[in-house]
Amino acid sequence: MQEALRAARRALESGEVPIGAVVVSGGRIVGRGFNRNITDSDPTAHAEIVALREAGAATGNYRLGDCDLYVTVEPCAMCAGAMVQARIRRLIYGAADPKAGAVHSVLGVLDQPGLNHTIEVSPGVLRGRCAEILQEFFRARRA
Repeated sequence: MQEALRAARRALESGEVPIGAVVVSGGRIVGRGFNRNITDSDPTAHAEIVALREAGAATGNYRLGDCDLYVTVEPCAMCAGAMVQARIRRLIYGAADPKAGAVHSVLGVLDQPGLNHTIEVSPGVLRGRCAEILQEFFRARRA
């Protein structure tokens, strides 16, 4: 999660909403991402999507069944769906997202019985630090 927080800090420095993600396989980072929506003019350039794309390229496979995804904030519906498509083994996230979180907060995308893949979820890892960077960003925006 420390690496995901470093990625979130890069997003913050770029003027993006500070969310970071890393994909880990066998103890090695195979994908990193941070929000790039504004930079890339791309509504799909969320930290998780960027990290999953990099991991797919690094492994030479769009199926990431032996990979874990660490992300600083609870994923949205798009990112949760992408994780299912990638067959991510485990999701570890920090802060909940009470407005758009699609794992526990608003929706339960990963809990749908009709899905052909199940992802283990570990919420709340370094929750305080993950929330703090978001709060810092939005405080500065309101000032």
